[in-house]
Formats: sequence, C-alpha cells, structure tokens
Amino acid sequence: MNLLNMSIKVSIIEDHKEFRESIYYILQSTEGFQCVGKYISVEEALETMPKSDVVLLDINLPGMSGIEGIGKIKAQYPETKIVMLTVFDDNKNIFHAILSGADGYILKKTQPIRLIQAVEDAAAGGSPMTPSIAKQALELFKEHVSLKSEEDPLTEREHEILSLIVNGLDNNEISAKLFISLQTVRNHIRHIYEKLHVHSKSQAVVKALKEGII
Repeated sequence: MNLLNMSIKVSIIEDHKEFRESIYYILQSTEGFQCVGKYISVEEALETMPKSDVVLLDINLPGMSGIEGIGKIKAQYPETKIVMLTVFDDNKNIFHAILSGADGYILKKTQPIRLIQAVEDAAAGGSPMTPSIAKQALELFKEHVSLKSEEDPLTEREHEILSLIVNGLDNNEISAKLFISLQTVRNHIRHIYEKLHVHSKSQAVVKALKEGII
C-alpha cells in the first residue's frame, strides 16, 4: 500500500501486555506504519478506537471474544481490514473467524517481517494467511460442501487466481506465478468480487468453497 506516502494506520486488540507492546514497537519502528491504538478488549476498542486501516485482533480476550468482535468492528468501521493474530491454529477457530468476515489469519509466532507484510497485504485488499492456515481452511470448507453450484460465473483465469488465493498466495506471488502484472491480478480479483457478490478475499474463499466453485 503506502500510496501517496501515507502511513498504514493500525490498531491492536490484545490483552497480553508484553506481546501488545512488542507489536506496537515493531509497527512504530517500521517506515510506512503507524499504530493509532492499543486495546485490551473489543469493548474498549469500540468506545475509543480511531479509524484504522487494519486491526490486529486476538481471539482469546476478556469479555467479548475476538471472533465475536469481528462483526461489531466491521459494523462500526466497514472499511477496516481485520487480521486475526492469535496462538490458535485449530480448525474451529479458523473456520469461524473466516465465516465471521476476518480478512486474514496470522499466528503469533509469525516473524516480524512477515507480520508487517501481512498488515500491508491486508491494507491493500489482500487476505494474508500462512500456508498451513490456508490449507486447513481449504480442507474445512471442502467438508462443508454438499452440492456444486449449477451456475459458475468465473472465467478460467479467474478460477486459477481464486485457487491461488485459497492456497494462501498474496497478490505479488500470484503475479509472479502467472507472469502477469500486479494491476492485472487486482483487476481479476475485482471481477471475482463482483461476480461472487463479495467484498474481500476471505469472503470469496468462503463462497467459492461452500458452493463448490473450485
């Protein structure tokens, strides 16, 4: 992202003080990023959080859980991207987070450089997930698919790109793999959103897998 030299504004919702402060330090010491809020709960964030480009959201929080908070945050800040940042890598949490509208899912053990890349990817409209999380999500949704959609609105190239999204590739990786420009990738993804009537990569993944489009 970092268009027009503007910083990506990030808020952190995390009740573990040391981890919260470490993420804050990483963001504040990285050019192009600004941490605009730190909160120990969803309730506190909803009261005082300024408009943010990306929210890093833990799952296990005092009061409302992070997964329960996704919809609340989206309702108040519809343009804000939410990336789950958690220790939980089990199927249940991954499944419910994506269904609830999370834009990405990153584990707390993720290296700082990868975390920064995930925030940047989410701010640019991506859906950052580690490959292991993406594969688990794919298997989970396959289990919930019963019938293949009779009408498939996507072109062959759009199918190819959607499959790469499901497998955890970001826009830059898709561009390199398919030997097409980054802008072409973004155009294809916009068309996929329009045809599937969704607004994010995570929603596109959910719909594609639930309806058997891929």
